[in-house]
Amino acid sequence: MSRQTSSAFAVILATVLALGGCTAEQEIADGSTPAPSPDSVTATVTATPQPSTSEGCDRTTDPSWSVARVWNEVALEAIRRDFPAPTVHARNLFHLSAAMWDAWVAYDETGAGYYVDLDGTADDVAAAREAAISHAASRILRHRYADSFGAEETLADVDAAMAALCHTPSDLEATLEPAAELGRRIGQAVIDATVDDGAREADGYLDDSYTPANDPLDLRGTGPIEMADPNRWQPLAFDVAATQNQIPLETNAQTFVGSHWGDVEGFALPDGGAALPLDPGPPPYFGDPDTDAEFREAAVEVIRYSSLLDPADTEAIDISPASIGDNTLGANDGDGYDLNPVTGEPYEPQDVPLADFGRVVAEYWADGPKSETPPGHWNTLANNVSDTLPELRVGGDGPVVDRLEWDVKLYLALNGATHDAAIAAWGAKGHYDYVRPISMIRWMGGLGQSSDPDGPSYHPDGLPLVEGLVEVVTDASSAQGERHERLADHVGEVTVRSWDAYPRNPEADVGGVDWILATEWVPYQRATFVTPAFAGYVSGHSAFSRAAAEVMTGITGSPWFPDGLGSWTVDAEGLEFEAGPAEPVVLQWASYYDAADQAGISRLYGGIHVRADDLAGRVVGSTCGQGAWSLAQDYFDASVA
Repeated sequence: MSRQTSSAFAVILATVLALGGCTAEQEIADGSTPAPSPDSVTATVTATPQPSTSEGCDRTTDPSWSVARVWNEVALEAIRRDFPAPTVHARNLFHLSAAMWDAWVAYDETGAGYYVDLDGTADDVAAAREAAISHAASRILRHRYADSFGAEETLADVDAAMAALCHTPSDLEATLEPAAELGRRIGQAVIDATVDDGAREADGYLDDSYTPANDPLDLRGTGPIEMADPNRWQPLAFDVAATQNQIPLETNAQTFVGSHWGDVEGFALPDGGAALPLDPGPPPYFGDPDTDAEFREAAVEVIRYSSLLDPADTEAIDISPASIGDNTLGANDGDGYDLNPVTGEPYEPQDVPLADFGRVVAEYWADGPKSETPPGHWNTLANNVSDTLPELRVGGDGPVVDRLEWDVKLYLALNGATHDAAIAAWGAKGHYDYVRPISMIRWMGGLGQSSDPDGPSYHPDGLPLVEGLVEVVTDASSAQGERHERLADHVGEVTVRSWDAYPRNPEADVGGVDWILATEWVPYQRATFVTPAFAGYVSGHSAFSRAAAEVMTGITGSPWFPDGLGSWTVDAEGLEFEAGPAEPVVLQWASYYDAADQAGISRLYGGIHVRADDLAGRVVGSTCGQGAWSLAQDYFDASVA
C-alpha cells in the first residue's frame, strides 16, 4: 500500500465533466416512493430492467472498482470533510453497506437480506444490481450527509458518482425502472428502520442527559487543576478549538460526543439495548487499594512514551515484523517473527529513529491518513488489501467470486463489526466515564510527588518520581547549565521530561522533548484538538481496529496480509503536527492483528490513552469482530434465524 493524497471523486467528477457525461441525479424532494416496512419486508419485483443510462453514456468510474466500491469511496470522502465523530460514521458506513448488500442479494438465490428481503428478476442481472445499489446508496448518503460539514461537496460527489455510473433524472420520474425502484425502496427502508435506533439522529446525535463530573480543564491556565473526581472524564476548555481535521468549533469547551451510544442498535451485539452491551470490567482507579498503583504507573507510562518523541535523539529501532508483532490478545508480549509466515523467508530489518516511529504511528493512526476516522481507515485498508489479492474467495476456501460480490460481503461484515465496536466501546465510555491522561498527569503533578515523604513537594496523591522522567525542580537542578535551568522560577514544582508542545510553524519546526511543568503537559496532538471529546476507557481505536482485523482474517481465510506484509509509507516531511520525519518511514505489519495492535499502541505515543484503555479495547473489539463475521456468514447463506 502506498500513500495516496488525491480525492478519488474529484477525479471522477473531473472525468465526467470532461467527457460531457450524463446529468447528475436529482432526488425526489418529498421522498414519496413507497417504502417497505423495516421489519424484514418480503416482496417480489418482477420485470426485465435495463441499466439506467443516458443515450450514449459510458461509465466513467475506475474500471477496477465495483459499484459498491464506488459508493464506499463516496462515503469515505464525506467522512473526511465532516465532523469526525467515529460513532456516527461507523453507523453510516454500516447502514450504507447493509443497503448495498440487500440490493445485491435481491438478485441472488442463496443469501438473505438484512433490512429488506426483496426478490428481483432481470435479464441483465449485473446492470440491475448496479442500478439498485446506486439508488439505495445515493438515497442513504443524501439523507445522512445533507446537513453535514462539507455537505455541498458531498452531495456533488453523490451527483458525480451517479452521473459516472450513467444514472439520470429520468430514473426518478413517476414510473421508475424496476431496478431503480427496488434500490430506492431499500434505501428508504434502511432510513425508516434506523430512525429510532438510539443514535438520536433527529437531535443531531446529541445526549443532553450527560453532565460531566468535573469542571473543564482550562488549557490556558498553568497552575494546579481541580478535579471533583480524578477517576472521571474532564472536558477541556480551549482558547481556540477545532476538530482533528481542523473544523473550527463554535464553543471552546468540550461536550461528550456519543455518551448515549451504548443504547444504539447494533449488528451482532446481544439484544436488549443495554447501555453497556459488552462489559470489559473496570479500569484501574485512583484511590482503590488494588489498582491505585496501576493508575499512577499508567500516567507515568504515557509520559515515558512522550519522552521518546525527540527527533534530536538518534536511537534507532527495527520496526519490521522481524521485531514487532505477534502479540496475544490484550497484551503487548510479542517480539516479531523469525520468518515471514507466508513466504517462509526472513523479514528484512528496517531501522528507523525511535522518535520518527513514535510520531509517525501517532499521526498515521490518529484518524487515518486523510481523516476518515478509524472505521473509515479500516475500510481504506480493506480496499487496498482487496486490490492486491490474486483471487477473491470468501472465507479463503470458497469459490472464486467477482469483485462486486466480494465487496458487498466485505462491507457488510466489516462495517457491521466496526458499528458494533462503536456501540460497545462507547457503551463502556459512557458507563465508566474514565479520565484521560492529560487530566491524570496535570492533576497529580500539580499536587506534588508521592514517592518521597521526606522530600520536597510531597503529597500522597502526587505523581511518582522517576529519575530522568519525573522530578522536582530544585535550586541545584535549575542552576545555570543544569537540566531544569529553564524552570528556575518554579523551584519546588514537579517537572516531567516530555514533548514540548505544538510548534508555531509545524512545517519547519518541531516541539522536541524537554523538561516541562507537569501542570503544562500536553499530548502529541494539535493545539486546537489536544484530546478527543469523550471518556478514555475503552479505546475506540483499539476496539475498531481489532474488530476489523477479525473480519479481515475471516473473509480472507488468513490473519496475514497478502504475502505476509502490509505496509504504508509516510514520506519525508510527511508529518502534520510538526516537521519530519527526515527520511520516509514505512510502517509494516505481518498480520491484520499486528496492524490493529499498532493502532492501539499509537494512542499511548500520542498521549490520548493509557494502557488499560488500549488493552481492554482490543478484547472488546475482538468480540465484536468475531460476532459480526459469524452473523454475516449466516446472511450470506441465508441460514440466519
